[in-house]
Amino acid sequence: MARLDANSTLKRLRNRYRLVVMNEDTYEEVVKFKLSRLSVYIALSSLFVLLVGLTVALIVFTPLKYYLPGVGYGNSRQIREFKTLKIKSDSTEKALLYQQEYTNSILKVLQGNVPKLDTNALALPKEDVTPD
Repeated sequence: MARLDANSTLKRLRNRYRLVVMNEDTYEEVVKFKLSRLSVYIALSSLFVLLVGLTVALIVFTPLKYYLPGVGYGNSRQIREFKTLKIKSDSTEKALLYQQEYTNSILKVLQGNVPKLDTNALALPKEDVTPD
């Protein structure tokens, strides 16, 4: 297999091609471009860099950065407030669960659905009891 020469690769990149956009009905040339592989590569690379730059600028210079998880933007006051609100919401959730359990227990008592505890099940079996 023959190795590609650096000059031949460069020549292939610099070869000129013509891109013609034609009207299908009249075969009239609408637009024509003279392109090379190198110019197409440079144009696409520039477009990619431009789009990445615009995306980064959009995120950095607008409030969109606050919607990204783990970025940690904001001043210390906002972070402190967030932590206290999180702690308060967790404690409120626990208190609500305790309140629901308490209400369900009261409701069972009022409806008469209290489970009867068998105290005999707690006593020792008869064979283990020694007579005095």
